[in-house]
Amino acid sequence: MTDLLAELSARLPPDCIQSDPEVVAAYSQDRAIFEPAGRAAVLVSPRSTDDVVATVLAANAADVPIVPRGAGSGLTGAANASDGCIILSLHRMNQVLEIDTINRLARVQPGVINLDLKAEVEKVGLFYPPDPASVDISSIGGNVATNAGGLCCVKYGVTRDYVVGLEVVLANGDIVRTGRHTIKNTAGLDLTGLFVGSEGLLGIITEVTLKLVPKRPPAATAVAYFGELPHAGEAIVEVFQQGHEPSLMEIVDQPCLRQVEAVYHMDLDLDAAVLLLMQTEGDQAAESIAELAAICEANGATFVHYATDQIEADMLIEVRRRVWAAFETLGKAMLPEDVAVPRQRLPELMAGIVAIGERHNVSLPTIGHAGDGNMHPLLIFDGTDAAEVARVKEAFTEIVHLALELGGTIAAEHGVGTLKRQFLEDELDPTQLRVQRAVRDLFDPAGRFNPGKAL
Repeated sequence: MTDLLAELSARLPPDCIQSDPEVVAAYSQDRAIFEPAGRAAVLVSPRSTDDVVATVLAANAADVPIVPRGAGSGLTGAANASDGCIILSLHRMNQVLEIDTINRLARVQPGVINLDLKAEVEKVGLFYPPDPASVDISSIGGNVATNAGGLCCVKYGVTRDYVVGLEVVLANGDIVRTGRHTIKNTAGLDLTGLFVGSEGLLGIITEVTLKLVPKRPPAATAVAYFGELPHAGEAIVEVFQQGHEPSLMEIVDQPCLRQVEAVYHMDLDLDAAVLLLMQTEGDQAAESIAELAAICEANGATFVHYATDQIEADMLIEVRRRVWAAFETLGKAMLPEDVAVPRQRLPELMAGIVAIGERHNVSLPTIGHAGDGNMHPLLIFDGTDAAEVARVKEAFTEIVHLALELGGTIAAEHGVGTLKRQFLEDELDPTQLRVQRAVRDLFDPAGRFNPGKAL
């Protein structure tokens, strides 16, 4: 510890270094509270890329690991401390450096909050689409490191689809700049894509260049209540079979509706088994949303409601965004799942989640990005009850295996971290794993960046 502090102090301004144990501990864990965190040695909060380089060189000299951290909103333990590590929090690198309206690009530091970026580019008539449910607290750097998704991915895609270039500090302290500030670029290998979703294993992201799109066209919003969960799944599948392109399609089941209503009093239908939220955009938005509503009614929807103005539409979407916060008021442990399947297998996944919850006597309220087959069952439990914890772990594992059986993935948008690492070999074949680990070792031969995570 003495050697590490000496190395850091020789290279960094004093206000970048914090060794108070309580402060360091506060930055040592993300929102995956069920995942254990080690005891970090020190917290470093850089203000510049040069500060990050200095931190890496100090870590190399003292032979200690570095765990990069964005806003700490992750749900898989990817930003949890390792024993004796430097927690490198990038929250002070939070400037929007440039907005290029001609090429529709934004250049930002990693600590910029997603919602703040959206507000800035909206001022010039542009839109940054990636829209995680934690949009108001999650940082762009963290979004890139985990390849975050969100509510409008069904039409607009995920973070990876908008990252044009990166500035990254490598394990030896070198700086690499990937991509170009051009719309097209085929020079060399796609290193940008390699870093996106790498969870801090390959380098520390210090700057991000993002693609922007024109401001979203007017949207039409509707909700459909269903008395039975499978009927909602069948309606979702038919929407895409008929060739529709919703810009948002979210699902909220009955336990979630009841908890949101208990906390926020939003006048929700608590007798429904599930709520389906839908949006369409463009000149034909009203006609398109009416067609989606008709599909829902034909598949057993008990009630369909159209938003009459933007304020009402925003409140309907808030039902989905408030689920996590509503359950947090219970004061119980929460373990979020994050699996995805091909859309046509969604009814089987939804039915399987219900059966798993009943079989293990586990509370499994479920929300999800229904339009892209990505579901988030929330395991709510008493973390002090060993028997209940054991049942929850069994249910969690069964949901992962069910997703794989249905041709899906163990981790759709939250990343792997430590939470899903044990399941990686169930999805990736030995050749893939060997190649990926070789890439990691090439970039970080000492294994200093975020050890024990993802791979």
